[in-house]
Amino acid sequence: MKKFNIKGTDLNVSNIVMGNMRINNLSLKETEALIHTAQESGINFFDHADIYGGGSCEEQFSKALSMDKSIREKMILQSKCGIRRGATGYYDFSKDHILSSVDDILKRLQTDYLDILLLHRPDPLMEPDEVAEAFDQLHTSGKVRHFGVSNHNPMQMELLQKSVNQKLVVNQVQFSLAHTPLIDSGVSLNMNTENAVNRDSSILEYSRLHDITLQAWSPFQTGFFDGVFVGDTKRFPELNEVLDRLAVKYDVTATTIAVAWITRHPANIQVVLGTTNAGRLQESAAGSDIPLTREEWYELYVAAGNMIP
Repeated sequence: MKKFNIKGTDLNVSNIVMGNMRINNLSLKETEALIHTAQESGINFFDHADIYGGGSCEEQFSKALSMDKSIREKMILQSKCGIRRGATGYYDFSKDHILSSVDDILKRLQTDYLDILLLHRPDPLMEPDEVAEAFDQLHTSGKVRHFGVSNHNPMQMELLQKSVNQKLVVNQVQFSLAHTPLIDSGVSLNMNTENAVNRDSSILEYSRLHDITLQAWSPFQTGFFDGVFVGDTKRFPELNEVLDRLAVKYDVTATTIAVAWITRHPANIQVVLGTTNAGRLQESAAGSDIPLTREEWYELYVAAGNMIP
């Protein structure tokens, strides 16, 4: 398992992350086995959010492990807050909500601190100075060691960082072989094609310039939960043909190759896995450091329906 340092922190992290969005569908015994499978595969990073299962996923995680200090010290725990469920759903970056959310997260996870706290989705009503006050209080108290965001563009991060004293070290964004706006506009610059449209404000380049670690969520999804592309030979026949051929070459599965395509990128992008299947988790984790060649990487990109000008 490849590990690297998240710049601006003392965290040495696996480039594969176990996401815990759906573990409340498992029994406690099954959850414990899944976590141990992740650890045995070399994963030391576990991602949560207060809205996953309405908080029940965080509770499930800690109960399955009977969390104590010896267990906690072997893990890097990250959670997210800022999304609230009302009549329509809304976002809340108010100081009071951030502080109360973290207290609730820590209680559910049975821990005294989070290694990283992310603001889940941009709040148009955000008051940066108010967020800064919350972060200062959480950092000074030791409840949160490092901070970041999720689904934010560069200017949203700049606006926040202007007030926040702690460096924003992570941005979690959607990215997969069949969902590639992070790189499309850079590849197709000045071309009169759909891919040339800059849909993410160059977040990949911004993150590399500012030493921000990107985390890829939904690494097997097409679009916004439009289905998994691995094995979907009806919509992605060429892509699956290449995935299968490379899987044979490297003696792994197509799922492994899909992960390897992301981890091959020099930005050290972490891949957040949402599976609750232990076998699939192992297959995915095996993509941590498979040495896809430059030609193979581009072949997969084109097979997914993209153009190389």
